[in-house]
Amino acid sequence: MSNSIEKESSALDAPAEKTTGSSQAGGFGLLLENIRAFPGNFRDAVIRHGVPDSQRTRSQAVFSNIFLHIHSIRTHRWTLKKSFTVGLGVATTALFLILSVTGIMLMVYYKPTEAEAYNSIKDIHYIVPGGRLLRNTHRWAANLMVISALLHMVRVFFTASYQKPREFNWLIGIALLVLTLALSFTGYCLPWDQLAYWAVVIGSNIAGSAVELTDALNVTQVFDIGMMQRQILLGASSVGGEAILRFYWIHCIALPFAMTVLIGMHFWRIRKDGGMSRPSDIREEELAGLPEDEVGKAAFQGSGKTYTLMCAVPEKTLQVDKDQENTVHSWPHAFRAEMAVVMTVLAVVLLLGVFYNAPLKIAADPAIPENPAKAPWYFLGLQEVVSYSAFAGGIGVPLFMLVGLACIPFLDRERGKLGRWPRQRDLRCAIISLAFSFLCIVATLSFRVHFGWLRDWWPGINQLWIILINPGTLVLAVFTGYSLLWTGRTGSTRLGAIAFFCCLMTFFVVFTYFGTVHRGPNWDFYWWPSQWPTH
Repeated sequence: MSNSIEKESSALDAPAEKTTGSSQAGGFGLLLENIRAFPGNFRDAVIRHGVPDSQRTRSQAVFSNIFLHIHSIRTHRWTLKKSFTVGLGVATTALFLILSVTGIMLMVYYKPTEAEAYNSIKDIHYIVPGGRLLRNTHRWAANLMVISALLHMVRVFFTASYQKPREFNWLIGIALLVLTLALSFTGYCLPWDQLAYWAVVIGSNIAGSAVELTDALNVTQVFDIGMMQRQILLGASSVGGEAILRFYWIHCIALPFAMTVLIGMHFWRIRKDGGMSRPSDIREEELAGLPEDEVGKAAFQGSGKTYTLMCAVPEKTLQVDKDQENTVHSWPHAFRAEMAVVMTVLAVVLLLGVFYNAPLKIAADPAIPENPAKAPWYFLGLQEVVSYSAFAGGIGVPLFMLVGLACIPFLDRERGKLGRWPRQRDLRCAIISLAFSFLCIVATLSFRVHFGWLRDWWPGINQLWIILINPGTLVLAVFTGYSLLWTGRTGSTRLGAIAFFCCLMTFFVVFTYFGTVHRGPNWDFYWWPSQWPTH
């Protein structure tokens, strides 16, 4: 036994006994061979399973790739219908990525101080090579992301994609919408021109609007939550350099980090909730023209296979939408559709950046107030309500709207509407609700403009009445009763939800339009901006 071991040992040591010259020659030859094989080896290291040209390699491309792992290996053909998703979720994510890249590049040149912020923006726009396009692209992508996120929420609601088991993902989506608005607002303020400065003033006043309620209750000296919120936002008691630094940190670090985490959760929950929502009664003709692959329609029919939970427990687990019928490989079908949306979004943003400059007024000057001083367009609806009551517009109305939206999946538990746009009864409810809410808001605002409101009639009225009863809170109370009426008369919580959601949409659109077009100097009503008084 010892002799055999010694022989094996000597055989292993034999290569070491070669001459130095032959060892060097073999080493160089091996190096040259590795250099020639370098491109192929590098490709194999990146693409671990080769070109995805078969069922196995396509599945492995999705299963082992960090960027594609948010997809299941196979995607239902219904998901690829352009008229169903309109690509709004992918478009919103693409805009966030564009904003992240352009934002990082802008951070190289931007200086977050009161003395240098404005000049650094001018340097970016006029001196930095490509800086004008960079800033314009960032600005328009931010506005488009707000619009895309709002439309995505509308799409998810009207296709009933918030229903079980997707309720929590609806809540994540609402949180993402709030973060999108916060990101856009904090970035809006960084140029530190007149537009930005007075937007910060308005935002800080809204943050401190709770003082209206505490003053009415005579508890401000004990508990001044309005001032506390204002100081947290500004980092000081007044708008200045601390506010720039605070907004810069929030915009560039805190909010992007929160957005990234929630976007990851959002996509992961879509995957774990069974993929994109779809009806359970899809007809074959509804899938006409959609991609197919070699697996075919009925390859998985009749398969009753279930799986244990990671092979760790003996019980079998139910799976959401486990039937593989009418599915195609995510690679390349889903990936190709998503890349088409991404390229379209990028093209639109670049075109806007080339032809339209982001606004930049004179440097911020507290001694020259803007009149009218207006918030960004997506907050103008709230600013209109703030003009009636600071607390109602700054806290009450937005909180009511967010809570109302968050409660929809838990109050509407009807089944059978998942994955389809409204039809017949649902569509009729939506049209009637849009018309009703539009007329209700227009009538209320017209009455307010022509006849005033409580404070105009009774100057000494307690401020609590102004907080509770103003055009904003009044129409929301009417809308709540209106949606309950739909539920009670039809026996359908889905119709009640549609009525409520349509009213909220109309509230946002009409109040935003009213604050944008019809409010001029001193927040007075004008039919058109051309009628504003000239100085």
